[in-house]
Amino acid sequence: MSIQKINFDPSGQKTFMVGYLESLALVERLHRLLLDVIKDEFERLNILDINAVQALLMFNIGDNEVTAGELKSRGYYQGSNVSYNLKRLVEMDYMHHQRCEIDRRSVRVRLTPKGRNVCDRVTGLFSRHAEALQSRGILDPRGVEEINVALRRVERYWSDQIRYIY
Repeated sequence: MSIQKINFDPSGQKTFMVGYLESLALVERLHRLLLDVIKDEFERLNILDINAVQALLMFNIGDNEVTAGELKSRGYYQGSNVSYNLKRLVEMDYMHHQRCEIDRRSVRVRLTPKGRNVCDRVTGLFSRHAEALQSRGILDPRGVEEINVALRRVERYWSDQIRYIY
């Protein structure tokens, strides 16, 4: 259903549905923009052998040791092949991988120093953005918390909807 088909209520105010659809479109656009921002930063740094999804994947791993399944379940990488990206990152020496001692089917991954460098670059990028958003008055800590509270509520609602299906 498109926004054009759901116009206004009789009083001329936007309906809740229109606002909800705008929010969904904004979340989707923001994710794509985030990947573009990361891509542009890595092009400026002349780091061209990895893509934005791979850089974000390394940022989210950070100092942890995780399995591919854990990364998939976090849902950060929809539309990408996590296993392929992990394999490529291991081949390019951004990650170490090791079979789990308990479950030999499972592979645990962690960043190499080269991968840690990428993680640090993304952390620096996000830190600069946070500082600029606050110093320019675009967002303050309270505004960020309000956004997070609202998004967590939607996340919880959607998670509940999925659980009820199965």
